[in-house]
Amino acid sequence: MLKNLSFISIIASLSALALPGLAQAQSSAPNLAGTYRCVPEPSSCQWQEQNPTISQTGATLQLNINKDEFAEGKLTSNITVGAGPPFNALGLIRPDHSIEWSNGTKWIKQ
Repeated sequence: MLKNLSFISIIASLSALALPGLAQAQSSAPNLAGTYRCVPEPSSCQWQEQNPTISQTGATLQLNINKDEFAEGKLTSNITVGAGPPFNALGLIRPDHSIEWSNGTKWIKQ
């Protein structure tokens, strides 16, 4: 019985040490700020610039999708983003920080 309690105590101690590092790794938001190249995948980029930009402050994004046309966005997780009007799309952030949008386009970070 004493061995079981010691084993449980050791596991609990190791878990407590590991959790802060895990929480820190999960909380670091991806840096999406920069210039992108819009490519059709499969839809065209005809109503948006070929080189949209993203400005980022924490989880808040501003997408410059056309000359003088902006959309507010939010990081909803480390791999997803949502953009409001006029863009109105959800995005999946890939490991290379490209974004695949629900409107069928893909933005590749330059």
